[in-house]
Amino acid sequence: MTGSMDALTKQTAAPGLTLASVPEPTIGINDVLIRVDRVGICGTDVHIADWNEWAQGAVHAPLIVGHEFVGEIAQVGANVADFNSGDLVSGEGHVVCGRCRNCMAGRRHLCAQTSSVGVDRPGAFAEYLALPMTNVWLHDAGVDRDVAAIFDPFGNAVHSALQFPVLGEDVLITGAGPIGLMACAVARHAGARYVVVTDVNPHRLELARALGATRAVDIRETSIEAVQHDLGMREGFDVGLEMSGSPDAFHAMLANMCHGGKIAMLGLPDRPFEIDWNLVIHDMITIKGVFGREMYETWYMMTVMLQGGLDVAPVITHRFHYTDHEAAFAAVRSGQAGKVLMHWQEEP
Repeated sequence: MTGSMDALTKQTAAPGLTLASVPEPTIGINDVLIRVDRVGICGTDVHIADWNEWAQGAVHAPLIVGHEFVGEIAQVGANVADFNSGDLVSGEGHVVCGRCRNCMAGRRHLCAQTSSVGVDRPGAFAEYLALPMTNVWLHDAGVDRDVAAIFDPFGNAVHSALQFPVLGEDVLITGAGPIGLMACAVARHAGARYVVVTDVNPHRLELARALGATRAVDIRETSIEAVQHDLGMREGFDVGLEMSGSPDAFHAMLANMCHGGKIAMLGLPDRPFEIDWNLVIHDMITIKGVFGREMYETWYMMTVMLQGGLDVAPVITHRFHYTDHEAAFAAVRSGQAGKVLMHWQEEP
């Protein structure tokens, strides 16, 4: 393909995004060209648009942004044998080297040479996206397209929520952003007894209730200790999922874990912060950092859980056409939204 296409781009090293006409991508023999249908807006996209300190150090303009998407295959390279035009697909946004020790051992999510779609290489906020065939996920026919568009963050939620066994356990989630909300639904689906979600945003706490939270707690009004008492819990939470990046939230989580409790950390703090290592050591707490998804076991788990009745669709609250991208980003920044989608092929 040699024409031009619309794309949402970071044109200069300054705040803002620009809807521009850019060349359509070309593909190599091992690549797939995808006609993008709809996309999800991630916090990373907002950071790039706002040009915060992280974006200034990580992103080089010009760049097409975005990494959450679903679309149909438009063209395949000469070496691609297991995808066909018209297939409904999403893509793993972490493109790995394939040759390092972790990649060779099948631990591709641990590749230190990862290149990220929409950050290090052209992204999905465009009419077309080119990806290596090894990064393409073929969707089950029964998956709703809106949910398919957010398999990337849904995968973050699954990867975090299932780091440790949750069947019959009590789970504390700090942070009711879209990933924390989906992690709540995943933990309930996986058999957790109680799932308590904390935040300071009333709108998102309502979404947490809709996604199955046992208790959705405004931490400014009710302490985690009080919730434990109300639920008859005596020894603290078994599993913690830190999704907020807030030092205060992490400190509160740490203080409410049982002896031997396990914490998965996905939320990225804005700055380094101290924690009470004496508490971690004395209570034998396990803390594990989580990033992205396992390729491709997490994708398989997502599909199977959806087939088994898991419903994460309530996390999607807003839909816009891509020409309304400023309104879409404003909805994300407002804090009065869950997941925000943009459609590229037709009006939502």
